[in-house]
Amino acid sequence: MNIRPSAAIRNNYNEIAELCKRTGEPVYLTKNGEGDLVVMDLESFERREKMLKLREELMAVEADRIAGISDVTLNELSDYLDEIIGE
Repeated sequence: MNIRPSAAIRNNYNEIAELCKRTGEPVYLTKNGEGDLVVMDLESFERREKMLKLREELMAVEADRIAGISDVTLNELSDYLDEIIGE
């Protein structure tokens, strides 16, 4: 876990940006010793957002499956997931 004081973003922006890009992990910024912000590179953020969206959609499909609702075939679902992952 990368933790830096909030002043580091002001004083060392390039260093923090490089750290985020190199590791693919967020940097946690503190203010007065307490957690304040999280900074991450755009590629990692977009990948995380896609994964969260996919997880949300899978959970909805699973809830439908448990409830006995089947609007799509397994092949249709597979094609849809391939499309989402390929974005």
